[in-house]
Amino acid sequence: MAGTDNTMTIDQQDMTIDELKAVLQEYGIAGAGGAGFPSYGKISDKIETLILNCAECEPLIKVHRQMLALHAKGIIAALKRVAKTVGATKILIAVKPSYKEAIEAVEAEIIHTPEVELRFLKEAYPVGDEVITIYEATGKVVPPGSIPIEVGVAVFNVETAYNIYLAIEKRQPVMSKYLTIAGEVEHPITVKLPIGMSVKEAVSFAGAITTKDYVYLAGGPMTGSIVKGHDLITKTSNAILVLPSDHAVIRKKNSNAVIDMQRAMASCCQCRMCTDLCPRYLLGHPIEPHEFMRSATTGVTKNLSPFLDTYFCSSCGLCEMFSCMQNLSPRSLINSYKNGLIQNGVKKPEHPKQSPVNLIRDYRMVPEERLIARIDLEKYDEQAPLTEELQPADSVKLLLKQHIGAPAVGVVVIGQSVVRGEMIAKAAPGTLSIPVHASIDGVITEIGETYITISNIS
Repeated sequence: MAGTDNTMTIDQQDMTIDELKAVLQEYGIAGAGGAGFPSYGKISDKIETLILNCAECEPLIKVHRQMLALHAKGIIAALKRVAKTVGATKILIAVKPSYKEAIEAVEAEIIHTPEVELRFLKEAYPVGDEVITIYEATGKVVPPGSIPIEVGVAVFNVETAYNIYLAIEKRQPVMSKYLTIAGEVEHPITVKLPIGMSVKEAVSFAGAITTKDYVYLAGGPMTGSIVKGHDLITKTSNAILVLPSDHAVIRKKNSNAVIDMQRAMASCCQCRMCTDLCPRYLLGHPIEPHEFMRSATTGVTKNLSPFLDTYFCSSCGLCEMFSCMQNLSPRSLINSYKNGLIQNGVKKPEHPKQSPVNLIRDYRMVPEERLIARIDLEKYDEQAPLTEELQPADSVKLLLKQHIGAPAVGVVVIGQSVVRGEMIAKAAPGTLSIPVHASIDGVITEIGETYITISNIS
């Protein structure tokens, strides 16, 4: 199935790196998931390989495969434009074999484009994580504590690449967000929403909630976080899951660190399963959760490495959601220690040890189907079809910081009329920052230290 961007005519006139970076910053493009790194900050002449990451790292999320099936033409054209500008010689479309419609759409677009290649990824968790995807697609290991450009690679997920297309071709800023709504809802769906809509409003597009006592989870079940109905959709939102409040995933996310430590002190048997299945450890990074658990539960600090190496944990959650037979919480405890180190000014090790990739890594990867069964999500693993129509909103509350870096600086006043796409907050000068644009037509009705509200009062 070919993509639908049949009118795509990206101008092939040469663009400099600085011009490309200026466009990406002006139109507010950040990673459409994860921490939201401003995309202009990734653009560099050191890029040799561009990777389009079309791998839903988390269970239940469908958005990237659906968008690639729908918009393959524009996405691939944008990647080619970026590659030409930075001098990259290779574009890899990293996708899982089960994403058949996305694969068909890509194959229809690259049949005469030798610089663009499909790379098939394993149907395992956490494939889709940037570092794991790079290794699976290229065989390169991003050094611990480093970033992809150190191995000549830049990675964009599907929605980010589509936003780049919209910026270059249509001069359109980031105003809307695609996200999967799933779980205890009447009609699981992937929907296009104005940024700044509330979680509760977003979930309403999936029909009635089908359980009485429920919790909203922003993101996936492994790395997502519990949110409230009044919390907001941002540039990095990619899913809202509605789960029963007593579901195992929710109970784990509501766990208490003190109780987690007491349970670990009583029960950790040093079986090594948390380490033996750790994706970063298997790539040779210096993180061994079982060693951390031993040191943390005994209070022995003669060897500080297990504590300092918490900086190299990716927080994928596999150790506590799948690996541990005692249902302990290595990831949560590691995060607590890591945050404590940061708060006390303890710096990340400058020259971390890197080991070779584990020879039996392929045999220790966790199949997605097995993970979904283990964390009791099989009943929620439904199609969630994408609807391309932008859903309406009476008002939106736009955060000034939806990305890594400095928050945007408001440039509007209360009572001012704005139209969708108009800049309402500019990038903070001299810093890593991107602007915020109106996601609906309306009037500025509230300006806070961290947000701007637009209301449609027509």
